[in-house]
Amino acid sequence: MSTPAPFTCSAMEVEKDWIDYNGHMNMAYYNVLFDHCADQAYEKLGLGPDYASSRQLTTYTAEFHICYVRELHLGHKVHGTFQLLDHDEKRFHTFQELWHEDGWLAATGEALTLHIDMTGPRVAPFPEDIHAAVSEMMRAHTDLPRPERAGRSIGIRRK
Repeated sequence: MSTPAPFTCSAMEVEKDWIDYNGHMNMAYYNVLFDHCADQAYEKLGLGPDYASSRQLTTYTAEFHICYVRELHLGHKVHGTFQLLDHDEKRFHTFQELWHEDGWLAATGEALTLHIDMTGPRVAPFPEDIHAAVSEMMRAHTDLPRPERAGRSIGIRRK
């Protein structure tokens, strides 16, 4: 398996129903775009819909942080990137970016994802083949610079 670094998903377009009363894309739909991108990366890792139905294993997002960098509007086209920052036998930590077709950054998203045995449901180790695919992606992403926004916390900064 050849693993791009970072993984880049196919182009996506902001839809009419995603625009809020402020005239830009509602915050909920940034998550939709990040999720569509992650779905494509998960397919590459063997974690797609067939994985859940055939093996009764899946992933759950435990935590997700979004930074809104620049507004998206109706008809804007974006692509997402997906970078693996860390993993262990049951979890992975990822960072995503949404890039406008004109080359500017619209948003970033950071996630902690859990591997789940659906019969519990409970957190469970990755099977050997999936752990190998995640490890290969980690090797491909190891030399990428750590994203500036990774690991940010939310709070009011006081002097």
